[in-house]
Formats: sequence, C-alpha cells, structure tokens
Amino acid sequence: MDEILTMAKKAREAASLVAALPSPKRKSVLLKIADNLVRRGEEIIASNGKDVVEGKKNGLSNAMIDRLALDSERIAAIASGIREIADQPDPVGEITKMWTRPNGLLVGKMRIPLGVVGIIYESRPNVTADAAALCLKSGNAVLLRGGSEALESNLAIGRIIQGSLSEEGIPKEAVQVIPIPDRKAIFEMVQLEDYLDLIIPRGGEGLIRFVVENSRVPVIKHYEGVCHIFVDETADTDMAENICINAKVQRPGVCNAMETLLVHEAISREFLPVMVKKFRDIGVEVRGCEKTQSLCPGDVVPASEEDWPTEYLDLILSVKVVSGLDEAISHIETYGSAHTESIITRDYSNAQRFLKRVNSSVVLVNASTRFSDGQQLGLGAEIGISTTKLHAFGPMGASDLTTTKFIIFGEGQVRA
Repeated sequence: MDEILTMAKKAREAASLVAALPSPKRKSVLLKIADNLVRRGEEIIASNGKDVVEGKKNGLSNAMIDRLALDSERIAAIASGIREIADQPDPVGEITKMWTRPNGLLVGKMRIPLGVVGIIYESRPNVTADAAALCLKSGNAVLLRGGSEALESNLAIGRIIQGSLSEEGIPKEAVQVIPIPDRKAIFEMVQLEDYLDLIIPRGGEGLIRFVVENSRVPVIKHYEGVCHIFVDETADTDMAENICINAKVQRPGVCNAMETLLVHEAISREFLPVMVKKFRDIGVEVRGCEKTQSLCPGDVVPASEEDWPTEYLDLILSVKVVSGLDEAISHIETYGSAHTESIITRDYSNAQRFLKRVNSSVVLVNASTRFSDGQQLGLGAEIGISTTKLHAFGPMGASDLTTTKFIIFGEGQVRA
C-alpha cells in the first residue's frame, strides 16, 4: 500500500521539525487543537453518529458502543485533557541527571523525542486526540490507524487537528490518520522500520498479538486488564463496598475495571452477602468459588478455572475467598495481567507489603482500580498502558514518549 509508505515518509520529515519547535509553540498548538475540537464538536458528533449506527448494525457489544460513542461532554473532557497536557512541563530537553567524572568531564542525560510513533487502536476515537496531543507535546510525529468501526470519527478529529497545525505554521503531516479500514493496512504499517520508531497497539488481545507477531518496529504492548481488588480483614467495609462497586460498575467495558474480587476469609461471612447482593441488584453476574457460593446461596454462579484469568469487559465478576494477603498476592501473580491491583485495608504493614510485592504497573491502596488512567493520574491523557517493563510500565504520558541521550561537557580532555 503505497499510500501508507508515503504517509510514513512525510511523518519522518515532519518529525525533525516538530522536535525542534520551542516549548511555547508546542503549547500554543495544543491549546488551539483543544479549542477547535470543542468549537467543531457538532461536526465530530455527526461523524461519530454514523459510526455508532453502523456499529449497532454490525452487532457491536454495548461495551464497544460505549467506547465508540462521543457526545459534547466527552469532547469537552478530551479538550480538557489536551489543555492539561499543554500546561505540563516540557519533557523535551529536560536534563535528568548530571555528574562529574574524576577527569573533569561533566556528564548528563537529556530527554529527546523518539521520532515517529505509530498508534494502532480500536473503537475509542478519543485516542486519536489523546495520542496526537501527547506526541506533539513530546516532540514526536504520529501515524494513527484506528479501527474501521470508528473511521468517520477518527477522520473528523484528524481533520481538525491538521487544520490547527496548519494555522500554527506546523506541517500537518506531523499528525496523520490512515484512512484505510482494511486490516492489511496494519501489516503494512508495522513493516516500516525505516520510518517508524515505535508501535503502540491499543485494543483487544487479538489485535495486539497480531501486531507483536508481525512488527519489525519495536512494540509496547498491553494484552489484557485482569484487575483485582483484595479486601483485607481490617478493611473499612463501607469503603470497600463503595470502591468495589465503582471499580466494577462505573464503566465495565474498560481495561481498568475490576474483574476479580478477593476477600479475606476473616470478614467474608460479614462482607460478602451484603456485597454480592449489591452487585446483583445492579445487574452484575457474580461467579464465585465454593466458599463464596456457600455464603451467598442462590446469588452466585460457580466459577470455573477459566474465570480467574478472564477479562470480561462486562457486568460479570469473579469472586474468591482467600486465607489472607499471601494467598491474594499468589492469586494475582498466577492469574493477573500486570495491569492494576488494589488493596482495601486499614493495616499499614499489609498495605506496604501489597505495594512492594505486587508487580503490576499500577498498585493502589484504598482506591478504585478505575484511577489507573493517564488523565486521572495527572498525565493529561495517556498514549496507552504498558504491561511490559520495557520501555515504560503503566499509563504512558508525554515523558514516556521520549528517550535520553548522553551530553558531555569538557575542557579539552583527551582519553589516555
């Protein structure tokens, strides 16, 4: 597909210009993008409406439609995130370390852009704006390939962003949306190792595995969000109930929703019947271990081995009674996806043990897993959530789209 190669070449040319932009210029274009997205919101909503109608016709699940749909409130939230990114310190040129060698050389590390970032994603058109903003903030060009189900929405957002770039005298090729819905476009894109520096896939496990298996470009991956909450024996049960309901129900179709609830056996008899009833009243299907079933007869579907590692993305929840913190951590290590885990506890020691021993990208104490999100954590937005430890781990903001180079200051030193 010659069109994708041409777009990648133009992105490479634009990348060097974006990297050289002064910080105030990058900030001003981001603010313009935010303003124009809101100002032309009806245009975006009209394009998005076409995608939603087509998605329903094609049998997309309610969770997928929720990810796809845009309204004025969501567009305002996207714009707010972009403004927050604009106001953040500029990562480009930041000196992260400086030290002096015995020979007098002053050695440092400076943040620099990656170059051209490729984003491959499904369903969520907000990613188009978020990814563009984060890449521009970090001095990168970006090539965006959204899912066919959101094509009209992505193209509308892309047009507004490119128009904003042109208004600021920045090459519009710094942000490009691939208009080809054919899956072959993904294969062609991930072969472009001479033009792309990084690929970030966002979507279902099938998409991510396809990218990983076929890419010649380095990939940051995030397969699943099998997120856990462990309710410790010392937990404030009212707090635990509120957090668990929020983590499961507030938006069940996203990767940071709770999929498994682990409950300390010492409070299970008191806590679980109340908790399960609240879930059932809301419409959550609860799949539980034998102890959970015995404590909540008639309200719980028997859980199978296949349930524990499952990312439901729906109003379905696995529940297991555990003997304590060690068993909870062991369960997370066995079935988790290194995404997000939370402990509800009033015991400082248990909280610290959980934080240190659980090796997921985000670990919380007494808070909902739904906070595992770039915007909620103060990043403005996120380019994705990495569940691998190279090159980043967890929600990725602008600084995670940079690398570092060594800078050295001398006074005539030569090596002996």
